[in-house]
Amino acid sequence: MFSLGVTLHLRQNQTTNTKQNTHMKTMTCKELGGACDLEFHADTFEEIAQMSQKHGKEMFQKGDKAHLQAMSKMRDLMQSEDGMAKWMESKRKEFEAKPNKK
Repeated sequence: MFSLGVTLHLRQNQTTNTKQNTHMKTMTCKELGGACDLEFHADTFEEIAQMSQKHGKEMFQKGDKAHLQAMSKMRDLMQSEDGMAKWMESKRKEFEAKPNKK
């Protein structure tokens, strides 16, 4: 969950996303560095990242302790110049390896 009240720099989607050929993939908040099992379903990594970010902001506003702890770990990751970029790339690869669901 990289939706920690921080702005993330996501690369532009490099593939054409046509709605006729939709293949959803699923990742959970925990898989994205968060604290819960909420599932996000999207066609692209960018879409799933946006959903996770929105969820993180909602949990931040609610003061959810488990999510706040996860956010603290993400802030630590961001202290390194390339730490966040490497983390994002690993999550992108994890997303791409997920099976497509119609």
